[in-house]
Amino acid sequence: MVLKEEQAKEIEELIPSMRGFARGLTGRHDAADDLVQDALAKAISKIARFEEGTNMKAWLFRIMRNAHIDEMRKIQRRGVHLDVDDSEAVQLGVPGSQFSAVELTEFRLAFAKLSETDREVLLLIGMEGHTYKEVSGMIDLPVGTVKSRLSRARARLRQVMDAPATESRANHAKPRDAGSTLIAAGAHA
Repeated sequence: MVLKEEQAKEIEELIPSMRGFARGLTGRHDAADDLVQDALAKAISKIARFEEGTNMKAWLFRIMRNAHIDEMRKIQRRGVHLDVDDSEAVQLGVPGSQFSAVELTEFRLAFAKLSETDREVLLLIGMEGHTYKEVSGMIDLPVGTVKSRLSRARARLRQVMDAPATESRANHAKPRDAGSTLIAAGAHA
């Protein structure tokens, strides 16, 4: 089966969402772009398996999620190589006068400490705005399991964010609220 024009257009419109989800899964722009490219190549080569009338976004996200899981398994077998010059892998600091930048950095660090499963459900529901039912279809789990995973992921993120204050935070009276939208996500789903 050949990729239809309307399918190509729909896929193209979904690329920004795919990039956002991939960035959340991988934590790096370059790895996210690679993941999106890999998922798009797989999707286009297997477009005959797409069932007309079903959710293209859910289908693409499932392909991307599976590609990410496959890549993580490969990395576990062979290990990871990080370049010392990789500016995204090595973050030396944030100017102290920019409190919101510090909050964002703290949120990113806390988010990175979560399990991949926790990050995935928070990204799909909190960032992408999918419903429980949509996420259920994307990750092939019952809706109830998605709800409980989201609840546990939000609790873990709160726990990590509420860990003992660092010296930089102790010098500020303003309460932390970075990522509160993502933490609270799911109430509408």
